[in-house]
Amino acid sequence: MIRHRRTASAAAALALGAIATAVFGFAAPASAHVTVNPSEAKQGGYGRFAFRVPNESDSASTTKLEVVLPENAPVGSVSTMPVPGWTVAVEKRTVDPPVQVHGSEISEVVAKVTWTASGDAAIAPGTFQEFPISMGPLPEVDQMVFKALQTYSNGDVVRWIDLPEPGTEPAAPAPVLTLTAATPSAEPAESQSPAAAPGAADEGDDGDNGLAVGLGVAGLVAGVGGLVLGGLAFARTRREPAATS
Repeated sequence: MIRHRRTASAAAALALGAIATAVFGFAAPASAHVTVNPSEAKQGGYGRFAFRVPNESDSASTTKLEVVLPENAPVGSVSTMPVPGWTVAVEKRTVDPPVQVHGSEISEVVAKVTWTASGDAAIAPGTFQEFPISMGPLPEVDQMVFKALQTYSNGDVVRWIDLPEPGTEPAAPAPVLTLTAATPSAEPAESQSPAAAPGAADEGDDGDNGLAVGLGVAGLVAGVGGLVLGGLAFARTRREPAATS
């Protein structure tokens, strides 16, 4: 009886172990890979971006990084920033139709950028390096996928070229820059209603003021006239002799 219980327990433990292995196998986090930072930008704008390269080897160093710009999303202006200890080479390609940049047509764009380490500048195990570029105007697409090749000092080459797939994590995902629609500029405020013609309001005010002044003067004249007549009447009564009885 005890032996049967032990056998059942062992079988249950093996089953749980297999399930746990399967679960943790699927849930294991993806290893570090080459990314572009920031990973989101506005269409039509310019930006500074950096390709972040971690070294995943325990013994070899990263000596070269090659980044291919997407053919379906050409960029008219691409420039690199110097990285101490690294040389940079830029390859170009012809595009048709040309890319519009500030009213000018650009028929040749950057196709690939390669950084190569010299001396002790290689990316050592357990470290990472960033390779900045500036580019724009960014194309009107949803995303830019940059295929990247990472070369190690022992000759190994890791190809970060897998395209993104909804709901899944590729084994060697390529760096992806997500582009969002540019925010429309604020519409100009509606012009206010035209102001009254110069002098129109003043003329109205002058008319009203003239009428008030005229009425005031007329009243003043009438008052003065009344006083004069009253004074004459008073003087006349004093000159006439008093009536006798």
